[in-house]
Amino acid sequence: MKLDSSVAAVVTGGASGLGAATARALAAQGVKVAIFDMNAEKGEAVAAEIGGVFCNVNVTSDESVDAGFAKARAAHGQERILVNCAGVGNAIKTASRDKNSGEIKHFPLDAFNMVIQINLVGTFRCIAKSAAGMLTLDPLQDGERGAIVNTASVAAEDGQMGQAAYSASKGGVVGMTLPIARDLMSEGIRVNTILPGIFNTPLLQAAPDNVKAALAASVPFPKRLGDPEEYAKLALAMITIGYFNGEDVRLDGGIRMAPR
Repeated sequence: MKLDSSVAAVVTGGASGLGAATARALAAQGVKVAIFDMNAEKGEAVAAEIGGVFCNVNVTSDESVDAGFAKARAAHGQERILVNCAGVGNAIKTASRDKNSGEIKHFPLDAFNMVIQINLVGTFRCIAKSAAGMLTLDPLQDGERGAIVNTASVAAEDGQMGQAAYSASKGGVVGMTLPIARDLMSEGIRVNTILPGIFNTPLLQAAPDNVKAALAASVPFPKRLGDPEEYAKLALAMITIGYFNGEDVRLDGGIRMAPR
């Protein structure tokens, strides 16, 4: 797919981190970008910076996602590109014993479900609604109508202690990539997923320097945190290379996560 001003895109989680980097990279190619996020202050700022539109969207809500797509399409037309970066995480052991009191607790199921609803169901919700819209578009070269990029995590394959919910949600994103690509193949819509490793996102930027240094040292090569712009470059490659379809790609400096 050629990127220019005739193409519209939606980036979920586009107010910061990987999503913001991708929104900027798409806009730099002339693409009309709509940002879906719940952080209005940051989302409006990024949208203003790139000449895009901000949509206050909660990906766990059908009504919110529908309203977001309606606003984005009213401003830019039907999107040909969807990049899913919205996500959350938590760290809770499946069952554990308090070191002081000896009290035994298990992973709260509402906390488990929240991560699944945002990371997995929210991603699928946006894919299904965006793909339905893409079906209304005229095909481009090779019959292509659209391209979708999802965000999983290396935790989908080697999750650490406390990451049962996060790993399950991201493993689900990986697991549904090929079936969705097959569902949409006859309509010319490609679907791929990126599995980022340890990236220098706002969450990690708030960590102490010694923690960031230790994380960087754990990466085989290069021994640093990933740059969100590197994620954006891979996302754009998946979008622009027409033969890229149904694939899950780690972007992690060769790291394999330890148990803790």
